[in-house]
Amino acid sequence: MKFFSLILMLLVFSVAVPQDSTMYQEKIFEIDAGTMPYRLLLPKDYDEEKDYPLILFLHGSGERGDDNEVQLVHGSSLFLKDEVREKYSAIVVFPQCAANSSWAITDVSGQWGDRKFVFFEDAEPTKDMQLLEGLLKHLKRKYPVDKDRMYVGGLSMGGMGTFELVNRNPKMFAAAFPICGGANPDIAKRLKNVCWWVFHGEADNVVPPKYSTQMVDAMQQAGAEVKYSLYPDVGHDSWNNAFAEPDLLSWLFSKSK
Repeated sequence: MKFFSLILMLLVFSVAVPQDSTMYQEKIFEIDAGTMPYRLLLPKDYDEEKDYPLILFLHGSGERGDDNEVQLVHGSSLFLKDEVREKYSAIVVFPQCAANSSWAITDVSGQWGDRKFVFFEDAEPTKDMQLLEGLLKHLKRKYPVDKDRMYVGGLSMGGMGTFELVNRNPKMFAAAFPICGGANPDIAKRLKNVCWWVFHGEADNVVPPKYSTQMVDAMQQAGAEVKYSLYPDVGHDSWNNAFAEPDLLSWLFSKSK
């Protein structure tokens, strides 16, 4: 069954948008090809004369749309913590993918618990991937981004998008952290210059963990620096475990090109 990306994937774990999400500025990136809503969190005591790391986070299929809000459901609270803002000054961006699109083209078939994914090595970028790449260029022009300390992560569809974005821009990012995602192992050679921390739940019946495992194996064979956290008895919502990792941010911010 061929589908334009992960239209069938619905995230069944619903969490309210954090009440303090208003700290994330509402923005719209617009070019002739279309528009992309995104939320922007600037560092505490932001100084235009300083360069800051950039963290880009890609949401899952359940947060697609154009409300410029629901993409904050998972992960945004981590970067709002006082201790995080004090210790890790960074520009944090949560873009939102359109309801009828995805970060990467993927074929999906099968039922829950027995789902099969086909990932492509050289697929054309989706419209939202093109907009995302345009947004990154815009952010680097408009804000004082430390181009040696750019990071990307995402969950589910966004985990797949993380692999796809690095594959398309292998020299842009210093580190990446895909959660419950996957990709085509044949792209591993293009990912080897980025530091990776991959997360998945061993009991995931939405995106089987083998798709992360095979990417970890392929990237290690290609010579990449890779950490892998495979959580026993954890389902699709392994992002909760990933965000709770005490070393996640210290690991991330230690990486530089």
